[in-house]
Amino acid sequence: MSHALWMQSQIIDWSQILLDSFNHFLGYQLISRDATKEDQAQVLFESPFVVVSHGTQEDPILNYGNQIALELWSMTWEELTQTPSRITAEPVNRETRKAMLQQAAQQGYIDNYTGVRISSTGTRFAIEKAIIWNLVNSSGHKCGQAATFAHWTVLENLN
Repeated sequence: MSHALWMQSQIIDWSQILLDSFNHFLGYQLISRDATKEDQAQVLFESPFVVVSHGTQEDPILNYGNQIALELWSMTWEELTQTPSRITAEPVNRETRKAMLQQAAQQGYIDNYTGVRISSTGTRFAIEKAIIWNLVNSSGHKCGQAATFAHWTVLENLN
């Protein structure tokens, strides 16, 4: 898909849910919001930190990853948006990840999360100081969860 992925109307709308929900639960803005919705979607997609989200399915599917997330997980947009979010953690780390998501669901958000994730190519990386927050639409209905982090360390490759 083209580099102008963020220009699609559904991604612009989802970017607003990501940003509005972040502000609602954390009490501050993830990025500057003094631009158009289109410009905000571009800034979010091109930000130098990871932003990723999934929906509310029983086995949630990733539905957004900004450019850094796509690079870190070594996926295209099409691959990412067909991936169950649990696949971003190795089986040994999935129970811890699941407990963290449940805690975020109950509290609205958690911050300062650390954990290990794995890319589509088998590269493992430790994430630090991640924020996980619930996503709610303009009607107040839960529509997913998102995460952001700017600190990660690449670990040994298992391949």
